[in-house]
Amino acid sequence: MEIKIGNKFIGEKHSCFIIAEAGVNHDGDLKKAKKLIDIAKDAGADCVKFQTWITEEIITKDTKQAEYQVKNTGKKESQYEMIKKLELSFEQFVELKNYSDKKKILFLSTPDDESSVDFLDGLGVEAFKIGSGEITNLFILKRIAKKGKPIIMSTGMATITEIQDAISIIYNTGNKKLALLHCTSQYPTKFEDVNLNAMITLKNIFNTIIGYSDHTEGILVPQIAVSMGAKIIEKHFTYDKNALGPDHRCSLNPNELKEMITDIRKVELIMGESDKKPTNEENELKKLVRKTVVAKLDIPKGELITKNMLTVKRSPGNLEPKELYRVIGKISQNDIKKDEPIRLNDIK
Repeated sequence: MEIKIGNKFIGEKHSCFIIAEAGVNHDGDLKKAKKLIDIAKDAGADCVKFQTWITEEIITKDTKQAEYQVKNTGKKESQYEMIKKLELSFEQFVELKNYSDKKKILFLSTPDDESSVDFLDGLGVEAFKIGSGEITNLFILKRIAKKGKPIIMSTGMATITEIQDAISIIYNTGNKKLALLHCTSQYPTKFEDVNLNAMITLKNIFNTIIGYSDHTEGILVPQIAVSMGAKIIEKHFTYDKNALGPDHRCSLNPNELKEMITDIRKVELIMGESDKKPTNEENELKKLVRKTVVAKLDIPKGELITKNMLTVKRSPGNLEPKELYRVIGKISQNDIKKDEPIRLNDIK
């Protein structure tokens, strides 16, 4: 299983695809959005991702903010009012895509309405990210899937049945280029609610590429997810965790983002390959630490060699202990001193 997004292959034989989730941490400001692109590039992310929507198409004016949004924004306004302030225009996204291309970092954005799907497709995004909130929205699922591009779908708040239904909608369009991200839609997510084993369940049930979209504090959980087989990691980041906005406090600062990516690459190096074989250094070391057959006492030339004349010790020899019985019952062809390694040309 593998998919290709831009020039990046994602799958079992490839390194983890790391999405630096800028989301709405630009505060509706184009300059801040460009700054986030710079931060993602500097940290070594494979991709920087935003969110694209037309406020009037996705939310009614009387929809309340989530509790964490009220806490993080410090304002008791409607969700409509909050989102409207954070909305970037299509023209601004054109500029952000061009800026990402200039910086040589892959640009993605999650569409929250069908108009945004069409816009992003025309903009030339290499793939589509489906947010957890859209997993039951058959209209947007179909529209995205019919574009024929790779899809990364988060599964926060979803049941297995809901995930299966969403996958069926996508696959029925003929688009099979899908990766699933395990996700817990809590901001922040408590460790006891992460449930990383569910990521393995998704792989076993749906036989897709798997990954993890993280909302915990810190950088530990993404590293563990990679060690468990996640081939995509998505993590929110910000220019300032103390800034006012719905997601800043649950995001990594620039240094933390860079540290997370560096540590993930270390985890991949540590995991290595599945073959169990000695390293080059081990092959050299075993010459010094493994025991070989040596004379337990002085053995004169012409002597019939018995077991009590032999032992095994660390030595420069090359006859392993399991080869001791190749020596017993043979005649020594030379004088062999105590502790001298037994060599096959010493016996007959």
